[in-house]
Amino acid sequence: MLFNNKKVQLFTALTYIFSWTLAILFFSFGGSVNSRGYFILGIDYMFMPAIMAFLVQKIISKEPLKLPLGISFKVNAWFFIGWIIPLLLVFLTLLISLLIPGVTYSPGMEGMFERLSGLMKADEIEKLKSSYALAPVHPVWIGVIQGLLAGASINAIAGFGEELGWRGFLYNELKSLGFWKMSLITGLIWGIWHAPLVIKGHNYYQHPIVGVLMMAAWCILLAPLFNYVRIKSGSVIATSIMHGTLNATYGLALILIKGGNDLTVGITGLAGFAAIIIVTAVIYYFDVYESANPVMEKLF
Repeated sequence: MLFNNKKVQLFTALTYIFSWTLAILFFSFGGSVNSRGYFILGIDYMFMPAIMAFLVQKIISKEPLKLPLGISFKVNAWFFIGWIIPLLLVFLTLLISLLIPGVTYSPGMEGMFERLSGLMKADEIEKLKSSYALAPVHPVWIGVIQGLLAGASINAIAGFGEELGWRGFLYNELKSLGFWKMSLITGLIWGIWHAPLVIKGHNYYQHPIVGVLMMAAWCILLAPLFNYVRIKSGSVIATSIMHGTLNATYGLALILIKGGNDLTVGITGLAGFAAIIIVTAVIYYFDVYESANPVMEKLF
């Protein structure tokens, strides 16, 4: 079990201590989620799980790194499936958001500009509107292309910083518990890790305290999808691409809607929760009842 696994305990403790210390120092010296320095903090923060995984696995435990942690560049179909799943989640979230009372379709992106008014200066928003007006196609399609390209390149590198910890180290240490228990524990550790950033407004700037619980729940819901891709692809690189693409495209779920708040709409809101549950349920059905080699255990 988790509490008897000293390697997991050590990894989790070190990851939290170093990540949270980094965040506390940043915010203590006047940093904010709206500042340019937050981007640098975010990159450093994302690499903490990978650094601690390397430290515990290779330096302290003196065990192999590459094979146990799934560092494989042998591309297969699941690399591409993992690359596309975030877009499926984003557009399904958009559709579900439109079912929420008070949320309307906003092709002119008025809702997005309203949300940005609390995060950007008025002149910056006007420049953004002007650039969008000159775009040859709707910005949402530009966002799709840019998100896919970034997700498979620069964002995947940053995603690897997390994935080597969550789907590399933790997956290897906890897989003997079974798919669902391993996913629950991994998701919980992953979600709580975000706490200092969420409290300061990351993802849930309107509800930062409740947002800590929402982020934990969101990561728990996402963990089975990521673990499934990890197993099927045999590689943490595939989940790094998946992670990077999700980070690059999640904002698209908000670009065409008006109304709602950070707890209800968007990929990290309740609409996103529902989208994740639907996609997971579909994969679960085909894996358990249709696949010749299922990796998920039956829930019922």
